[in-house]
Amino acid sequence: MGTVLGELKPALVWKYFEEICQHPRPSKHEEKVAEYIFSVGKKLNLETVKDAFGNIVIRKPATAGKENLKTVVLQGHIDMVCEKNRGVEHDFDNDPIQVYIDGDFVKAKGTTLGADNGIGVAAALAVLEDSAIQHGPIECLFTLDEETGLTGAASLDPTILKADILLNLDSEELGTFFIGCSGGKNTAAKFTFTPENVPADSVAYEVKVAGLQGGHSGLEIHTGRGNAIKILNRFLWNVTSKLGIRLAQIEGGNKHNAIPRETFAVVTVSKANEAEFLSSLTNYNKTIKEELATNEPNLKVSAETFAIPTNVMDAKTTANLLNALYAVPHGVITMSPDIAGLVETSTNLATIITEGNNVNIVTSQRSSVATENQDVVDMVHSVFVLAGAEVSHGDGYPGWKPNVHSEILKVFKTVYQNMNGKEPEVAAIHAGLECGIISEKYPNMDMISFGPTMFGVHSPDERLNIPSVQPFYELLANVLNNIPTK
Repeated sequence: MGTVLGELKPALVWKYFEEICQHPRPSKHEEKVAEYIFSVGKKLNLETVKDAFGNIVIRKPATAGKENLKTVVLQGHIDMVCEKNRGVEHDFDNDPIQVYIDGDFVKAKGTTLGADNGIGVAAALAVLEDSAIQHGPIECLFTLDEETGLTGAASLDPTILKADILLNLDSEELGTFFIGCSGGKNTAAKFTFTPENVPADSVAYEVKVAGLQGGHSGLEIHTGRGNAIKILNRFLWNVTSKLGIRLAQIEGGNKHNAIPRETFAVVTVSKANEAEFLSSLTNYNKTIKEELATNEPNLKVSAETFAIPTNVMDAKTTANLLNALYAVPHGVITMSPDIAGLVETSTNLATIITEGNNVNIVTSQRSSVATENQDVVDMVHSVFVLAGAEVSHGDGYPGWKPNVHSEILKVFKTVYQNMNGKEPEVAAIHAGLECGIISEKYPNMDMISFGPTMFGVHSPDERLNIPSVQPFYELLANVLNNIPTK
């Protein structure tokens, strides 16, 4: 195991985080990290079980004198979003995450770090080993496949937990306690095109949009960051009919829950229009960089010569596709009227890929109001139907309704006030947390979500703030010592 983080405090948390980073954990393929976590429980001589889906529960008895406290479950997910910068060689199924320290941050070399939710899992494992913490009965729940649909939580055995209180360790802002989250659903569209021969006397280019920040499609959707698919489509929409551009291939985005950072399209253009095509691209690059200068300083739209493709898409399907991509909404739909600064409803144009004779698109809709979420799902659906696409939807997941009178919230506020001399921020989050699904299975369980500070999750710019980890863990330890009695 590596020792890059060996000097950081608290030592147990960083030890487990670095060990977690050594074990591959892409969503739906968490076998290696799950085996590691299971082995930790056994090594600590603690009761360690799995449910039928593979979610892991490790139980630790109360310390002496604390047996009468309510049982607490510490919960986190063991999978991670796997994104890398173009040109970075990394096999997420087999290679460890290469962590390094950069000032006050832990980062990964060219890939996502997986602090979402690796640091929460590490903190839970640290509690299991830490003999200095005074606590009542503890269960640690480690769920699978959170990032691609929360299916681990959805498949959780509704009888496996005994706890009264759930502490979700999957938030990203120290000093903010989350008591609610949005629900969501994915909407997918499939365009089927007829392959046609490349027009005679054509040249081919790969048009690229790169250098964007990307980020979490819930947490960063309101920040005005560029969407690479939208940016590329805007250019193609403006030049295709004017210059006779033919589209052969388009690909962009990586995950349904990430704002796309890069998009690429292979197009052909007649030699007669080549100069105007390149001039139009140069002008567009200047325009879009000026529009997004503050939020996307590294944005670049460029084109490079490319091998002539075997075929191009038929013109009618191309027009329908480009019109749909232009018309489909992306970004904030409504802000919450009740909680200042909270996005209530949004939609993310997430991925696009050419596969055979199909162009497949995935979008994701989120809202803390179920009826509003369905409304924006229908909005996106209607755009794609009008364009002649085949549309389908995921199962979706429920939101988590805030409870401002929560008993565990009162504990957190008191402990935080005593530790810091100030009130914490209490908020809801415009992202899917497993609390919503788990609360359906355990409706009487009191819940709260918190964590250390991190930025850029779901992108290779992900970074974990080192100074926030120790107070996060100390807060967790103090809360466990102040859990109400049964």
